Amino acid sequence: MSKTKCEWALGHFEAYEQYHDEEWGVPIHDDQVHFEFLILESSQAGLSWSTVLKKREGYRAAFANFDVNKVANYSEEDIQALISNPGIIRNQQKIRAAVNNAIRFIEVQKEFGSFSKYIWSFVGDKTIVGHWSTKNQVPATSPESDKLSNDLKKRGFKFVGSTIMYAHMQATGLINDHTTDCYRYKELLS
Repeated sequence: MSKTKCEWALGHFEAYEQYHDEEWGVPIHDDQVHFEFLILESSQAGLSWSTVLKKREGYRAAFANFDVNKVANYSEEDIQALISNPGIIRNQQKIRAAVNNAIRFIEVQKEFGSFSKYIWSFVGDKTIVGHWSTKNQVPATSPESDKLSNDLKKRGFKFVGSTIMYAHMQATGLINDHTTDCYRYKELLS
C-alpha cells in the first residue's frame, strides 16, 4: 500500500522523492549539514530544487564534502575552477557567496559555539509545525525566516533572503511543512 505524500514530492525522479521521504523536515543539529543546505538552498535561488538535487554529488565534490573550513580557504584559483565546473550551477555570484558564507559561518560558530545553536534560536529551539492541507497553503516566508535572513545579512552572508532561509528551515526541520495528509507529517511530530 502506498503512503500519502506531499504533492510537491510526486512525479519527479527517485532521488527527489527519496529526499522528501528521508531528509526534508528532519530536525538537523549538525553544522556540516547546515552548511550543505546553506550552499544548496542559496544555489537554488531562481531555479528548481530538482536542478540542485541532480547536482548534489557535484556540489559534494566541489565543496570538499561541505567542510566549512576548507571552503572558507578557497583561493581565487579555486573559485575560477568552480565557475567552470559542470557538476555544479556555474553562477559566479552564488559560488563567491558560498565561499564568503563559509567565512561568515565560522564566525557564527565562534560566537555561538555552533551554527546549529545559532539558527535554532530563531525558532525557540523547537520545530515550528505547519498545519497545511495543501501545498498552496504553505508560505514562502515567515516572521522567523525574515528575522534570520536579516540577521545573516547583517553578519555579511550573501544569498540568504527570507525565501531562501525559509526553504533552509524547512529542509533542516526547524519547520515541519509536510502537509497534514503526508505520512511524514505525523512521523516528524514524534
